[in-house]
Amino acid sequence: MSKMLLVEDDEQLARFLMRFLQSEGFTTDYATGQKDALRLFAENVYDCVLLDISLGDGNGYSVCAAIKAQNDTPVIFITASADEACTVAGFEIGADDYIGKPFGTRELLARMKNVMRRHQRSSPLLQCSNVTIDPIKGLVYKNGAELTLSALEYRLLLVFFSNRNQILSRDRLAEELWSLTKEFVSDNTLSVYIRRLREKIEDDPQEPRIILTIRGLGYKAVDG
Repeated sequence: MSKMLLVEDDEQLARFLMRFLQSEGFTTDYATGQKDALRLFAENVYDCVLLDISLGDGNGYSVCAAIKAQNDTPVIFITASADEACTVAGFEIGADDYIGKPFGTRELLARMKNVMRRHQRSSPLLQCSNVTIDPIKGLVYKNGAELTLSALEYRLLLVFFSNRNQILSRDRLAEELWSLTKEFVSDNTLSVYIRRLREKIEDDPQEPRIILTIRGLGYKAVDG
């Protein structure tokens, strides 16, 4: 079942869309503004984001930019601001599609399915040793068996695998987590998340072969 994030400050429209999406078999989370949208995105993995530009706090452009800075989750702007300048601005920051209000639900559904199909074709699996990430489904496998990771553990692993064989400093990793949670990430917190990841993906967490510690520099993901 696909999971959507709907970011819309018109509560009446949001309720209508959530009922429609549920009837089409989608699970949908709902946020009215930028802060809640980024919190939900940090805590969950979504197949598509439906995003209004005008929000109660912040704006859709900032939300889209934050999402695209983390991964390539499809984003569709749904907005009354359908002039050319707004459309171009949305595409320039990474939006996958754009639909102006008012719109038909069938058109919205077709656009959602289209961007998710394009995304699925363009997003290969990420792998290190016997661990594989499926970015489309937001799932992680070890030796073919699915692992259970928290949202932040998944995001951190995605950063490692997307930058395989590159040394990532602790500051860089802390910034990645901060950009998702908007909360201070202490040195101890980062160590805890890395330890938890190793416990789940390494054959021997005490002798890691996938996420290596590069003394004095940071960490690096390699084929173990």
